[in-house]
Amino acid sequence: MKKFNTSPISGMQELTPALQAQFDNLKSGIAQAFRAHGFQHIETPIIERTEVLLAKAGGDTEKQIYKVVKTAETAHDADQALRFDHTVPLARYTVEHMNDLAFPFKVTQIARNFRGERAQRGRFREFYQCDVDVIGRGELAVAYDAEVIATLAEAIRTLPLPGFVVRISNRKLLGGMLEELNLEHLASEIFDIVDHAEKVPMEKTVARLEELGLGEENVVKITTFIGISGARESVVEKLRSFGFENEIFQAGVAELDEVMLLIGELSPETEVMADMLIVRGLDYYTGTVFETIVPERRELGSICSGGRYENLAGYYTDQKLPGVGGSIGLTRLFFMLQDCELVTASERKPVEICVVPITKNEVSAAERVARELRSAGKTVDLVLSEKKLGDKMKYAGRVARYVAVIGEDEAKSGEYELRELK
Repeated sequence: MKKFNTSPISGMQELTPALQAQFDNLKSGIAQAFRAHGFQHIETPIIERTEVLLAKAGGDTEKQIYKVVKTAETAHDADQALRFDHTVPLARYTVEHMNDLAFPFKVTQIARNFRGERAQRGRFREFYQCDVDVIGRGELAVAYDAEVIATLAEAIRTLPLPGFVVRISNRKLLGGMLEELNLEHLASEIFDIVDHAEKVPMEKTVARLEELGLGEENVVKITTFIGISGARESVVEKLRSFGFENEIFQAGVAELDEVMLLIGELSPETEVMADMLIVRGLDYYTGTVFETIVPERRELGSICSGGRYENLAGYYTDQKLPGVGGSIGLTRLFFMLQDCELVTASERKPVEICVVPITKNEVSAAERVARELRSAGKTVDLVLSEKKLGDKMKYAGRVARYVAVIGEDEAKSGEYELRELK
């Protein structure tokens, strides 16, 4: 008989029970932080219509989505795919349930997504994302950009990480600059170059800009712009020194200033810096954009990221539904935390009490004990195997913190002793 390969498909994370317990604890802490800030939990379907997913995705998303293939008899259903993030399905969800929602709609989603990326270490094709979003109806105050970032910062503080820094910018700044320089027709290419600038030497970034035929003066202005970072006041001053008067650029400066000021009020313990290298790759971001790093552990990459989107629901409704959101990629982060030895397998046993009947004659009494303990809120494992008592105790020692051995005397009296397992 053929033996099948039992290893998970490349890019899928599979954990032992001890590591799964750690993963679940981190997920629970993040969820609690989101709930504490008033975000309501929803779940959207894993499978969506392909046209919905690709309507505003941009980039290489079409090459990465997993399409659902069905039989010829149901070919009309075949144009479906697995969601690659929560944001696009959320836009559809909001339109579908608009009359049942209170706006601003503060929502959280914590679930798996799927993306057919090239398999490589620390990059997963199936992964948990922990999202918070605020959707407005008609308008959404910029103050919600700050609240989303403050909420994510509180969630990050539940993780076993040293100090982190939120890096923030606004896509209107680079967009306004390109309008001032009459380079709007090259905006997509320039945004892509800036988005990758941190990962390559400056010489390569300059070379890529020069290849677009921008002219030396414009290349200098763009490279000077992306080199700006630091505290709110100093960055705002440097941005204003460019002297750009167009409405888009000025709006970007004002929004960046306001959001950073509000984060300081909502979450004074959070370290925030403005950084013009942050533009985010997805095309649906239109204003505030941010990423979070741990300076002592740069190898962890971005802990969470997100931004403002004004027109994501435009393909589904004529109503304006602006939003802002952010996401913690928990699967990748958990892998990196293990790699840096910031997370190890939990030493805590998964079960509180293991009830062990000595023979088959005591099973009924052991079941009553287990029910009583569960009614008292305990997690209980009942051993039903017919092995020797020594083997049963070995099993109990692996899964539980305490054991209740039920023999003939315990079955008759209804009294038993809880013994701690080492």
